[in-house]
Amino acid sequence: MIDSTRYPRLSRIDTPARLREFDEAELPAIADELRAYLIESVGKSGGHFGAGLGVVELTAALHYLFDTPRDRIVWDVGHQAYPHKILTGRRDSIHTVKQKDGVAPFPKREESEYDTFGVGHSSTSISAALGMAVAAARAGDDRKVVAVIGDGAMTAGMAFEALNHAGGMEPEPNLLVVLNDNRMSISENVGGLTKMLGRATGSHTLNALREGGKKLLGDKKKTPARFVRRWEEHWKGMFVPSTLFEEMGFHYTGPIDGNDIRALVSALKLVRTLKGPQLLHVITTKGKGYERAEGDQIGYHAVSPFDPGQGLVSKPGAVKKPTYTDIFGDWLCDMAAADATLMGITPAMREGSGLVRFSKEYPERYFDVAIAEQHAVTLAAGMACEGAKPVVAIYSTFLQRGYDQLVHDVAVQDLDVLFAIDRGGVVGPDGATHAGNLDLSYLRCVPNMVVMAPADENECRQMLSTGFHFHGPAAVRYPRGSGPGVAIQPTLDTLPIGKAQLRRQGAGIALLAFGATVPAAEAVGAELGLTVVNMRFVKPLDRELVLELARSHEGFVTIEDNVVMGGAGSAVSELLAAEGVLLQVLHLGLPDAFQHHASREDLLAEAGIDVAGIRSAILARLPQLAQGADATPLTAAG
Repeated sequence: MIDSTRYPRLSRIDTPARLREFDEAELPAIADELRAYLIESVGKSGGHFGAGLGVVELTAALHYLFDTPRDRIVWDVGHQAYPHKILTGRRDSIHTVKQKDGVAPFPKREESEYDTFGVGHSSTSISAALGMAVAAARAGDDRKVVAVIGDGAMTAGMAFEALNHAGGMEPEPNLLVVLNDNRMSISENVGGLTKMLGRATGSHTLNALREGGKKLLGDKKKTPARFVRRWEEHWKGMFVPSTLFEEMGFHYTGPIDGNDIRALVSALKLVRTLKGPQLLHVITTKGKGYERAEGDQIGYHAVSPFDPGQGLVSKPGAVKKPTYTDIFGDWLCDMAAADATLMGITPAMREGSGLVRFSKEYPERYFDVAIAEQHAVTLAAGMACEGAKPVVAIYSTFLQRGYDQLVHDVAVQDLDVLFAIDRGGVVGPDGATHAGNLDLSYLRCVPNMVVMAPADENECRQMLSTGFHFHGPAAVRYPRGSGPGVAIQPTLDTLPIGKAQLRRQGAGIALLAFGATVPAAEAVGAELGLTVVNMRFVKPLDRELVLELARSHEGFVTIEDNVVMGGAGSAVSELLAAEGVLLQVLHLGLPDAFQHHASREDLLAEAGIDVAGIRSAILARLPQLAQGADATPLTAAG
């Protein structure tokens, strides 16, 4: 429970209605308590940190002035919503964020009526809020709808699609977009829009003149009003970067200091009374109020549990096991040194995808396109047309956002683009929005694609080299975190396309394992005397080996860290069916459901694809086949 002596006001706020009982003069003190409590709570639990600190005042002001949950607040890039969760009934459980059965890391509709729209990916808020505003208007409901977009999300095309639609509608929708401009996504924001917003200065006088003029001139469709509106746009464009938003049909207000709650309340009181599409531009500081986070906004974007008094510290003597992300980052630099045609592309995930070293050593070949996954993929396609060899480093769930471009712009034209897909399969604490459970299914159905999944660290490096040298589109899909600990060779060796690796020769059943599930399959195979195959390639499958094993075994068990439906195991069954082979096949993988947030280990166990789950499934489904004869293990090269 919250300590009422340290948090005398916040301890009395368990809903926004209780917040609204306070006098407006107490809001600065409430914001101070909210920030201190957020620092304390995330210090205990870990989680997203800097973005929430930056929107403390904005969150408090919105819930104070708007009648939530009747009025709708739609958050973007949901990692900025921790203060929102604290003020909306989850104050005493916020320390469980990201933990199994704990508070979700992002807004989640089934968790709270105040979470009006589920969000983990960016740039969805304006579209969703516009939809809510339109539906409310048609129902005769005058509720307010607010979209809060920030942390770089305004760079994505979807945000501008929504702005374009909202600004051109008749009748005009009553929609407020709050642009939380903190100059950051996870890394520093990039691109022309960022430069434009950076030139922003306030213009309160202009806003006052505008509102007075609207009352004086009346109907905006009449000639005097149209003339003055055009004159105003030209004048305003000389001082603030509002012209873009104004031309799209939004009334622009700002920019104002988003960490000054008095200024926020004053601005919000004005814009909530205005009709039509409104855009309020606020400037905030990511990590506000915690000096270390303000000074290292990238490092404090998301944190493990830490002592706020000491800040983030490295454990002395700890030997860091390389993650798959680290392996990719090192490979990228090594291959760039060997091949001048390599180009590295990331959609605003330099740190998360392992491109920090590459960005420093090869800045002229490094392209951060901001939060714009569709553009990232087609940019790579254009590079490939001119003889470059682009490598798109992207999370599995983020590639979903560029799927049409992968198909239409890359695969249809059979272009040389390598997709290095991080966070494949079960991810864990970030929940369903970030779980890369679908990629093997959505990739293997695309013609011309080669799809690989490494079983260990060194194989990941080899597959990256294989995909880079392959003539056509290729994908290497690897999980979050570290592997089984296989030594990494410094060479840039390749693997034969479509060839699996027999890890263990057994009898009765053959376990066909894909990617990160291979170590668990090996453990079960050794225990039960079964054949174990590291399939390596989801597409193309090793047809020759699969058919050979089908002739010498009584059943197959396919194992993958991907949904069973349409996944790698389905590819095996399709091959057997096409060849007229009748064989018992058990498919193990992720369920046809969105798993909730928990540790990766918990979710693998829940899905039954850890050692215990695989063993149990085999003995339950195929007990007569689980009596393998004496078996001889093969070497790793077998």
